[in-house]
Amino acid sequence: MIESADEYERLRKSLDHKESERCIYDTAPLDVWFEVIRRWSGPETKTKSWVIHNKTIPLEVLAYLANDEDRDVREDVASKRKLSLPLFEKLSRDINKYVRRAIAGNPKVPIHILERLADDDSEEVSEVARRHLERLGSK
Repeated sequence: MIESADEYERLRKSLDHKESERCIYDTAPLDVWFEVIRRWSGPETKTKSWVIHNKTIPLEVLAYLANDEDRDVREDVASKRKLSLPLFEKLSRDINKYVRRAIAGNPKVPIHILERLADDDSEEVSEVARRHLERLGSK
C-alpha cells in the first residue's frame, strides 16, 4: 500500500521497474490520492494521468477527475473500465468530442449510451459508437 503522497511521487520517479510499477497496482487511502493530485497536478507532470491508470483507483477519485478542466484528464477517465453508470452518463455528454469518443470505445460502456452516441453530432464519435455496436451485434 502506498502510505503517502511523497511515497507515491518517489515511486513514480523511480528508475526501478518494480518500484514504479507500484504506482499502477498498489492501493492508497483516498486522502493520499487527493494529496497527490493537489500537490503534483500541473499539466507538465501528467500526474493525474498516472493516478487514473492505477488499477485500484477508487471511483471517488475518478468522479473528481471527471470534472477536471483538462480534456486529456477527462479522456483518460473515460477510458477506464471501472466507471459507474453516472460517470458513463456524465462523460458521454462531455462538451469535448474526444472524451465522448473515449466513452464510445470503452469496452464496458452500456449499450443505451452507445446507441445515443451512434447519433452524436461528431462523426468521429458516432463512427466509434456504431463500430462498437456492430461488434456487440446490437446494430
